[in-house]
This record gives sequence, C-alpha cells and structure tokens, in this order.
Amino acid sequence: MKQFFKTMFASVFGVLVAFGIILFGGIFFLMGMAVSSSSSSEYKPQANTVFKLTLSGIVSDQTTKDPFASLWGDDDEKLSLTEVIKAIRKAKENDNIKGIYLDVKNMHGGFASYEAIHRELLKFKESGKFIVSYGDFYEQGNYYLSSLSDSILVNPQGSINLVGLASQGVFIKDLAAKLGIEFYIFKVGTYKSAVEPYFMDKFSDANREQLTSFLGSIWNNMTAGICESRNIPHEKLTEFINSGAALDEAQVLVDNHLADKLCYRYEAENTIKRMAGQDLDDKLITADINKILSIRTHEKEKEDKIAILYAEGEIKEEDNSVMGSMDNTISEKTAKELMDLAKDDDVKAVVFRVNSPGGSAYISEQIWKAVTEVKSQKPIVVSMGDYAASGGYYISCAADKIIAERTTLTGSIGVFGVISNLAGSFKKLSVTTDVVKTNTYADLGDMSRPMRDDEKALIQRSVERTYDLFLTRCSDGRGLAKDSIDHIGQGRVWTGEQALERGLVDALGSLDDAIAEAASLANLTDYSVFKANQEKDFLSEYMDKILGEAKFSIVKSYLGEEYPFYSTIENMKSMNGIQARMPFWMQGL
Repeated sequence: MKQFFKTMFASVFGVLVAFGIILFGGIFFLMGMAVSSSSSSEYKPQANTVFKLTLSGIVSDQTTKDPFASLWGDDDEKLSLTEVIKAIRKAKENDNIKGIYLDVKNMHGGFASYEAIHRELLKFKESGKFIVSYGDFYEQGNYYLSSLSDSILVNPQGSINLVGLASQGVFIKDLAAKLGIEFYIFKVGTYKSAVEPYFMDKFSDANREQLTSFLGSIWNNMTAGICESRNIPHEKLTEFINSGAALDEAQVLVDNHLADKLCYRYEAENTIKRMAGQDLDDKLITADINKILSIRTHEKEKEDKIAILYAEGEIKEEDNSVMGSMDNTISEKTAKELMDLAKDDDVKAVVFRVNSPGGSAYISEQIWKAVTEVKSQKPIVVSMGDYAASGGYYISCAADKIIAERTTLTGSIGVFGVISNLAGSFKKLSVTTDVVKTNTYADLGDMSRPMRDDEKALIQRSVERTYDLFLTRCSDGRGLAKDSIDHIGQGRVWTGEQALERGLVDALGSLDDAIAEAASLANLTDYSVFKANQEKDFLSEYMDKILGEAKFSIVKSYLGEEYPFYSTIENMKSMNGIQARMPFWMQGL
C-alpha cells in the first residue's frame, strides 16, 4: 500500500510538473509573440503584389486569436469581419496591390456577413483592380463571394456545391421520455419555436411557415447576386440546382457558366501572375490579411468621436464552462460599457453593433436600460449583423435608429421558460428525495416531483408579464402601438428586408451606414471612429480559460460531425430564467 501511494504521488506530481511547463512555456511564448509584434515594422508591399484572401474558418464581427489552437486539436480559424473589410479597403487604396486572389477553403458564417464582404469586394473591383478565385470545393456562401470574380477557377476534381438552404431541428422529446424526464413549457408567441425540441418531434406548422419565409428571403438574395455577377438567368440557375447537377463532374460548371476554367492550383497561380504583371518563372508574390492590415495609414485623430460597441454572442451570464470558454457572450458587462459611453463627453454618438440570437430576458432588460441612458445623452444607432433577434432585438429596440442588413435575422419578439421534472429518472435510478419547507412555494422548481397546477400558473403569469414588458419596450422604442408589435411579434423571425416593411428597423445598410447615420444625428462632419470594447488580450484570456478551452476542443474533436447536436443540448441546459432567444441551425452557407 505504501508503494502504491508513492507511485500515485509521483505520477500526479509528474502531471502537475508537465502542466506547469506547458503553462509557463505558453506564457513565455506569448510574451515573445507580443514583443515581436510590437517591434515589427509596417508592411510595404512591392510592386505588382496580390492580396491573397483565404476564405477559411468561422466569420464573426470580432475574434480573439489563439496561437495554441493547434495544440488542442482545434484547427478552425476565426476570421474577423471587421478586419476582412478593413484589409480589402487598404488593398484597394494601395497602388502596389494589383488584385485579390480569393483562396477558397471552408469559410462559414451568417449570410449578412457574406453580404458585407461581397459589397466590399464589389467596390474593390469597381476601382479597376482584378479579383480571381480558385478552390477545390466551393460551398454556397464562398461561391456567392467568388461569383463577382473576373475569373472563377476550379480544380478539375472539384465542385461548386449549389444545392439550396436547409434548417434542421433537433428534437429530444422521445429521448427525454425514455430517460424519465418531463418538461413543463411556458411561452408566449405562436412562432416562438425555441421550446419545440422539448415537446414535439418535428417543426410546428407556424415554425415551418417562418422558416420557409426567411430561408426563401436569404436564398433569393444569394441567388440574385450570383445571377447578376455571372449574367445567368434566374430560371436557368434554379434548373441547374434542382437537377442536382452540382454533384456531377466539374465540366458542367464551365458548361453552365458557373466557372470559367478547370485547372490545378499552379495553373491558377500562373493566371494570377499574368494578370498582376509578375514573372511566370518566379513564385507568386502575395500578401495575406495580416500583412495588408499592417500597411500603415496616416489618420489624424479628431476631437469629436463616435464609439462602436460590439455585442456579439448569446445574452447570458458569463461562465467558464466548456461551452462558455470559447463563445462570445453578451452580459451585464455590456450594460456597464454603455453607461460608461453615456458619461464620456468626448464621445458624441454611439453605434451599437448587435450580432446575437438572444438569451436571458433579465440581462436583455438591463442592457435595454443602458441603451436608454445613452439615448438620453447622445445619439445611439444600432447596426445589426447576422442576427439581432429575440433578446438581440430587445437590446436594440430603444435606439434612435436601427439599420440592418437585408438578410439579418431579427424580430422573434417572444419569451419562454422551461422547467424539468426528473421524477421519472429518479424512479428508474431508485433515487428518493424528501423536503422540509417553511412556506407554500419554497420548493418551487424542485425537479424531483411533478409541478402543481398553481405553480404552473405562477410561472406562466411571469412569462406573460415578461412578454408584455418586451412589447412595451418595442412599442416605446419604435413608436408603434403594442397591438401592432404583438401582431408582428409572437416570436416570429423576420429578415432585415421583411423587418423594414413592418417598421422593426429604419433602413437597410452596413456598419458604415450606421456610423454615417450616427454622425448625422449628432451633427458631426469631422470625427474619428473607435472601438469601445477592444478585443480581449489573449494572454489574460488564456490564463483565465486554458482548461475550459482544452476541454472544449477535446469534446469538439471527439464528437466531430455530432458536435452541433451536443452544442444544442448544452445550450438548452444553460438556459436560466425566462428566455428571449432564437435557436436555429441552418445548413448551406
């Protein structure tokens, strides 16, 4: 026994030492990176350089780069929409950058983000510079971006995966029944489908209606852009897609004018060399996004400032769980940041960039209040990203103006709550419980027993009060009657262009349009723009969440294609209190 404890202690000590070496080695590595980064000089592109924009990873408004991602087996790159747009603009203005080489990989994101990039690429092309795309396999969103290229090149064994959009639901009613779990559902909103996985085995008719509506809106915008760029009749493109021709041999892509040429990468790069005026015998001279971003521009800071505050992710309390370790979260910290901006006399206007499917109704209310405080002091304009729905709309509705992209998913004005009864599970496991209480409702929410009717009535009234408050906030913010808000509410999701028709947003446009609107409302003509919440410093983030990130990556790597289902269930488990959220899993972009 003594030898056992000795061996065990040595093993544990060895693990701790190894962990310490990795941890502190990582810290010194990061410090070295920081020093190297701070001392690096600006990038000056040589003549005839090509901006190589790799379409890979997950697109979000802002990202925190993790240099240790590969150690955890997490190779998914993260692409900042803000940085992509900034890089395209710098490349457009620099005379030594002759064109853009879109290296098509596996980029994924919301269609509103794709629209923003597409718009910027179009402006680049209008400057007279070229755009060439090359890829082995084009997913639909990437092809939408590539469609405006002067030349679309595809590997002879590659494909352009134009098949349409789909939204998939994961329903756990029958699984819960097998495990002895019963769910009590409390909601307001015919279209509030977030609770359907708990008590249905397929989409409701109302949910199917809204899914068909907004998927059709997004798809029509995507295909319209492709048809315009490639000069293809919409009927012909639809026929191609519905015939399943995308799964045929690659030559059909050229035959149907979806691609210009089939070639291998070295042949594609020779084409780019010729277009850029480079020597065919030399290596292709390119600059990636990091180099382009390091091109120095001389912008004088102005006295008057417009602040951009980013709110991205689910609205909930901050946590250090496996799921929370890597995800962006909107919390009460956002409310504090808004309050700070309200008090900052140097800030003349605020642009609140919202990219959220919603979450906690309680925290949404705290952020709504902070928005009204800013509004009482200075103009505040909301710019909506891929999502600004349910709680995401709640925190937006009080702004002076709301500007959305055509395909932003917004609205979803509705709330719900879910309480679990595990009595059946306890019985299966031969577990018993007992309780001693001082008052009638002291054990409200006890999961070891069925809920009483009077308890259900209490929860339902609370949900209805929250919905009524949500309607009031929207009514006051949008200047519409509560009945009108209720009519277009009921949990229904709208695209930006549909929301504009119903008065939920004021205009369609980009983040730049929102900045221009904020400047106009503040009567500013000469101003500078800054980010109010800078990207998190990775060193501190790494120290706080290293274990969570490791667990997250291990789970993701182990589950593979099943990870989205796990993610959905974990999000269900993290719901605390009454929720205003919109959970949809869309496939195709």
